[in-house]
Amino acid sequence: MIVGMTQNNKVIGLTGGIATGKSTASNIIKKLGYKIIDADKLSRQVVEKGKSAYNDIVNYFGKEVIDENGNINRKALGKMIFDNHKLREKLNNIIHPYVFKAIKELLYKNRNEKIIFIDAPLLIEKLDKFNGYGIKFDEIWLIYVNEKTQLERLMKRDAIKKEDGIKRIRAQIPIEIKKKYATRIIDNSGSIRTLEEQIQEII
Repeated sequence: MIVGMTQNNKVIGLTGGIATGKSTASNIIKKLGYKIIDADKLSRQVVEKGKSAYNDIVNYFGKEVIDENGNINRKALGKMIFDNHKLREKLNNIIHPYVFKAIKELLYKNRNEKIIFIDAPLLIEKLDKFNGYGIKFDEIWLIYVNEKTQLERLMKRDAIKKEDGIKRIRAQIPIEIKKKYATRIIDNSGSIRTLEEQIQEII
């Protein structure tokens, strides 16, 4: 249990693979009136100009990752780290402590909510770190499609070639392995309406 949270409070991790529909599921849960802590959103906030993570990134990666307005150029930084595992890990090691701290603060702030969802794309990849920061999950919900569907949706969504899509998928733990960590597997192979019905039923 997280320090400061009530016994009735339930923390649910929401995750998936790239292009499996996690964001769609997150929006459905939000519309149903539940509190969602968006780790991706927090990771963007902590690198805003003037924030500590911003300074750490510029000091390490150099001024080529800054745009004309002095903000982090996410596209340039993304290109730099995508094919380089060590640089990707370095960036994560800079950003994640700030993100985990922000998550803990929001968990405490919303401690009276009966259920809180933490929406995190790399939840399973970083599960040990979540635990290390004292962030424990009562359940993990995985938004799932098979890798073939995942690749097709990713290519269509981002207008990219097959090879680039495969690289992006391979940068994460394979979706089939993620299933082993999930408390609940929510199949998103069908329509948005079908996804919505599944989520409503589980809740």
